[in-house]
Amino acid sequence: MAMACERKKILWLVLHLLMVVFVKGAPQVPCLFIFGDSLSDSGNNNDLATVAKANFKPYGIDFPFGPTGRFTNGLTTIDIISQQLGFEEFIPPFANTSGYDILKGVNYASGAAGILVESGSHTIINFFSFIISST
Repeated sequence: MAMACERKKILWLVLHLLMVVFVKGAPQVPCLFIFGDSLSDSGNNNDLATVAKANFKPYGIDFPFGPTGRFTNGLTTIDIISQQLGFEEFIPPFANTSGYDILKGVNYASGAAGILVESGSHTIINFFSFIISST
């Protein structure tokens, strides 16, 4: 079972590397609008009153600009897709975008976002569990 899982990981890595090396081209779309949760968030939570934040280390240690509010150490899937589509810059978070720049594309994703009320309730529970267990 573990061997099959390792093969899938290796296959995914090889396919991803092939895509990065061989799939190039002119921009295919004029703008990109992103909706999602922490998997796509690029900094919308930085100034919100929430415990779901990622604008501090270790987040961003492998990202060219350091901690930005992405819930990852490097690029998000959205960053990789936008690069493959030919965008020269990362799609900015809505929190840092205004005026005509919104027409170039905006990332509306927000960590701990969800359709159901229960979707974000785990964040506060996990936060308090962490505080209690670390004391």
